[in-house]
This record gives sequence, structure tokens and C-alpha cells, in this order.
Amino acid sequence: MAQDEIAFYGHPNVQSFHARTVEITKEEHLTLRGDCIIGVKAERACADISDPVRKGLMQNLPARMEIIVGSDVYAISGSGDERLTLKDAHDIVIRKTNFVCPRTLSVRCDRASSDIPRSMIERLQDPKTKGLFRITVE
Repeated sequence: MAQDEIAFYGHPNVQSFHARTVEITKEEHLTLRGDCIIGVKAERACADISDPVRKGLMQNLPARMEIIVGSDVYAISGSGDERLTLKDAHDIVIRKTNFVCPRTLSVRCDRASSDIPRSMIERLQDPKTKGLFRITVE
């Protein structure tokens, strides 16, 4: 088992309405068009994922992503894919679909940003809120 954690922050424009994806970004600004983004100012992006996690994801292993805000934890199950490149230097996107691009971390996920509890999203609308994105590969 391999694990990686990435800290990120909330933003007033976090909406989390997208039905197919969840995204965190290194960018500091967020427009209302970014309706899948749950956090900004992420410490790292796909290109920065630790080698053990990277190798597992690129071998199609099962993956578990956790969004942690304070004592609240929201878990999402997905999968790696041999087509992943994990090369994007700004973003991490997990997807319900099989679509793969350099920003994709995991595919075939069981949840998207629209599924995240509204109470957690409300907390992530505060720029002072720090979140943690934990990735575990079996």
C-alpha cells in the first residue's frame, strides 16, 4: 500500500456542482466556471505525486481518495489506469468516467464533486479553511 497527502485551501467560489469530476489546483484564483474545484493553493499537482503512488496508479490498481476538512472525511473509490501520465504541473482531477489526460489522477470513481456533503463545501468556501487530499493505492 502506498499513500500521499496534499494540502489545499478553500475559496469563496467553491461550488462543487460537477457530476463527473473533483479537482484541486495549485492556482490561487477560482472563477464560478470551475464548478468541480473543491480547493486551491494545493501544495502539489499530478506531476508531484510520490513515486510509490504514481507507480500504483499507472498499474491500474484500486485507489481511495479522501477529502479531509477538520474532523470530516469524505472517501471516494476509484482506479488507476495504464494510460495515466500524471504530468500536469497545476491540477489533480479524479473522474467518474474513463477519460484520461495529463490532469487525471484516477478514473472510474464512485463519486464526484456534486456528491460531497454541502456542510463540507460550505467550510471549503472559506479561504482560511485548510483541507487535505489523501491518496491511497492498494
